[in-house]
Amino acid sequence: MYYPIYDSTWIIVLPAIILVMWAQYKVKSTFYQYLQVPNRRGYTGAQVARDILDRAGLHHVRVERISGELTDHYDPRSEVVRLSPQVYDGCSLASLGVAAHETGHALQHAENYVPLGFRNAIFPIANIGSRWGLPLALFGFIFFRSPDIILLGVLLYAGAVLFQIATLPVEFNASSRAMAILESGGYLSQDELKPTRKVLNAAALTYVAAALAAIAQLIRLLALFGMSRREE
Repeated sequence: MYYPIYDSTWIIVLPAIILVMWAQYKVKSTFYQYLQVPNRRGYTGAQVARDILDRAGLHHVRVERISGELTDHYDPRSEVVRLSPQVYDGCSLASLGVAAHETGHALQHAENYVPLGFRNAIFPIANIGSRWGLPLALFGFIFFRSPDIILLGVLLYAGAVLFQIATLPVEFNASSRAMAILESGGYLSQDELKPTRKVLNAAALTYVAAALAAIAQLIRLLALFGMSRREE
């Protein structure tokens, strides 16, 4: 019996899946490596985040502790920088790098940074696409071989892919802001900047890998759509 879920188009996404797994390993290994290296001035991630925000006049933006590991993020709706315990309380180079990066998103938000505004605007569509696009397309191919159902799934998933692509300039800009602030603000000495940058570069790699994986999956769905059209 022929099972279409095992079609040859899987080869399209396999390299991207491997890249995602490697990127996740890289960011965790690099983060935990420099989580053991304290900064010389003894700042915690929370202190650095709070000071950066205050210097920018963003006194209303809160800095809060959130549970989990590598759960750090900026919430634009509540205007809160949320840091995991290892970052919030930590004095390591990794802690300061991550704290400054997430605070960079708050600065982007305050300055109406265009790529961030665009990403936030398409988030509702992308959220629907990430949830339903891939399952709908595969469902249409496996059970119905329906080009219309597959195409609907492809269009929905394309929104999720666009979001992944739009995320890249936002994240790279936040990291570049973080490094500039950590240097100019006197939070880190010159020889501490390079290892801190390694942490942020490893984190950026995960976003690149995720975007490539999403693009590869979209190409696969388009291939399935083409196969279903030829069978009509």
